[in-house]
Amino acid sequence: MEQAFRNLNALGMITICAVLVVAEYFQLRNGELPCPLCLLQRIGLTGVSFGLMLNLLYGNRPQHYSLATLAALFGAATALRQVSLHVIPGTPGYGSPIMGYHFYTWAFLTFCLIITGIAIISAFEKQYGEKKFVSFRDQGLLGKTAILATLSMVTINTFITFTECGPGICPDNPNGYWLFGST
Repeated sequence: MEQAFRNLNALGMITICAVLVVAEYFQLRNGELPCPLCLLQRIGLTGVSFGLMLNLLYGNRPQHYSLATLAALFGAATALRQVSLHVIPGTPGYGSPIMGYHFYTWAFLTFCLIITGIAIISAFEKQYGEKKFVSFRDQGLLGKTAILATLSMVTINTFITFTECGPGICPDNPNGYWLFGST
């Protein structure tokens, strides 16, 4: 039973990576640079993934779900802040809409789903067995895929953010990459 819950955590991590891939696609393909609030939402998604990864590596624990929930609350707060900046009639949205909603609105809805999902899944006590470390080598295919996808997305996001912002504060309305001298 514990393995089924670990697999759910791995699927959650892969889903979050898919969301980040969409964000990277819009950034790199469409030239839509993320603003500081967008970057904070990506940090929130990454924090959720790390909480779920701890469950994969060290066994399902309420503390790991708490970390993921706190990261989701942080992400939801930053997404809601961005929604509130653009909800006033006549205020342009930031970035291209996806199915009628901007990415930050989808991010807020995604964080709400994550919080709800974690609240439900963490209530099942059967998943909390003995604390058992499972190394990467001993993970199943789904676990290895989730861990590699998450670490890859963190690396890519870190690199792309550095190319955009450099070592300083990111601009409110970015229009180029710092590393390439186009800011």
